[in-house]
Amino acid sequence: MNQRKLLKELNLLDKFLFDEAMDDPENVKTMLDIILSQNTNLKHPPQTEKEQRTSTDNRQIRLDVYAIDEDDVIYEVEAQKENTHNLPKRSRLYQGIIDSKLLPPGIIDFNLLNEVLIVLIMPFDLFGYGLYRYTFQMKCEEVPELKLDDGATRIFLNTRGKHPELVSPELIELLKYMEHSTDEVSEVCKSERIQKMHRRICQIKASEKTEVKYMQSWEEKILIKQEGIAEGKLEEKQELMRKLANKFSIEQIAEMLEIDISEVENIIKELAK
Repeated sequence: MNQRKLLKELNLLDKFLFDEAMDDPENVKTMLDIILSQNTNLKHPPQTEKEQRTSTDNRQIRLDVYAIDEDDVIYEVEAQKENTHNLPKRSRLYQGIIDSKLLPPGIIDFNLLNEVLIVLIMPFDLFGYGLYRYTFQMKCEEVPELKLDDGATRIFLNTRGKHPELVSPELIELLKYMEHSTDEVSEVCKSERIQKMHRRICQIKASEKTEVKYMQSWEEKILIKQEGIAEGKLEEKQELMRKLANKFSIEQIAEMLEIDISEVENIIKELAK
């Protein structure tokens, strides 16, 4: 399969196209409006691949989409194609790092913390209840109707849900489109907003700039695999990890090198000694 065909067959759950598509504020607004059933007015253009860490000694994360609306609500959206079996705790880390940067030094009024919504979109059912949407907020075990009201919400979306009566038809169409961003899927969508999004994404796919960037990304992955890192010596692995650690997440490195996440983690621990 040639590179041009690969680019055409990408869907929005592919990290490359997701990042490119979400550079467009209209696409981010459409996605958030449908997911949250609201009218979102973004305060600034969204940021993709935003790097975050609490200090140089701590774990770095890369946020797929980071946006703030006019009410200073923060949205962080991730497209997660593979089940890495760590997504609940991974979302907890994202929440903690985002929160740690919200108050300037010396501010003691914690009520000034922004409301934060973290959304993960996946083509699998992380929790096994067959739902399209799982929304988590802090509640009291002893008094279930008592919410902590700390302004933190985490939403996990499953593109392959089975209970359409629990969500809007437009959200279901969006999730289907996220997984299969094709003309055929777009044509059967009743949502005008999704059809407009598809037209914008088609323009992004067709641009020469996007094609060049994708070719570079594709060639980089092939080069990494050709280095034989999966079967190489520890010293060779460590050298490559140094090059990759500040550019990709542990999960992305494992996927590119076709090795287990645990092996990547072990090598990075060796580097830290």
